[in-house]
Amino acid sequence: MTIADPPTTVPFSRLVRERSRASHGTSEGTTFMNDLLSGAGSRDDYIALVRQHHAIYAALETGADRLRDNPTVAPFLSPALTRLPALSADLTFLVGDNWSERVPLLPVTERYAARIREVAASWPAGYVAHHYTRYLGDLSGGLHIGRVLARRFGFDTNGIGFYLFDQIADPAAFKDTYRAQLDAVAWDDPERERVVDEVLAAYRFNTEVFVALDQARGTRAA
Repeated sequence: MTIADPPTTVPFSRLVRERSRASHGTSEGTTFMNDLLSGAGSRDDYIALVRQHHAIYAALETGADRLRDNPTVAPFLSPALTRLPALSADLTFLVGDNWSERVPLLPVTERYAARIREVAASWPAGYVAHHYTRYLGDLSGGLHIGRVLARRFGFDTNGIGFYLFDQIADPAAFKDTYRAQLDAVAWDDPERERVVDEVLAAYRFNTEVFVALDQARGTRAA
C-alpha cells in the first residue's frame, strides 16, 4: 500500500506574486511611466506623479497609525518604510511650500486613497494587501525608477527622497522577511482569496492613476 504525499500548500506570498504578475506588468507598462523613464516625459509630469503619491501614502501611513496595535497588521509596519515626510520634502523642493495648491489631485487618486482609508477602518487584511502592493513595489522596481529619474532630471537626493530607503541596508533581505511574515498570517482560504483580490484592486488603481496622469498631461500640453 502506497501512502500518498500530503498536499503541498503554496506559500501565500508566492500565490500573491503569481496571481498579480500580469497586473504588475500592466501597471509598469503604461505610456505615462514609459515616457517618464525614457525621456519623453517632463519634469511637470514627474511633479504630478509625486503629488498623487503623497495622497496615497498619506492614506497608507494614517492607516498604519490606526492599526499599529492590530496583531495582523503590526508585523508589517516598520518606520524604515515611512515615505510621507520624504514626499512632502520632494514636493517642497520641486514646487515650493504651496505645492498642495499648485498641483492638483486626480479623482482616481482620491478614490484610491479613500479605498485605503476604508479598509484601514474596517478590514485589516485588506489594508495589508495595499501595504504589500505599495511598499514591496517601492523596494523592487521603485529603486530602479528613482535612479533613472535622478539621472534624467539631475537630482542628487532632493526631489527623489521618496525612492531612497536609507534605513534599509539590504532591500532583498527586508522583502524576504516581509514575505515570510505574509506566509505566517493565519488567514483561511476565503480570506486569502479576498486579500489577493484586494492586491489586484490596488494594481488596478495604480494603473488607473498612470492612465489619468497621461490624460492630464495631454490637457496641460493643449
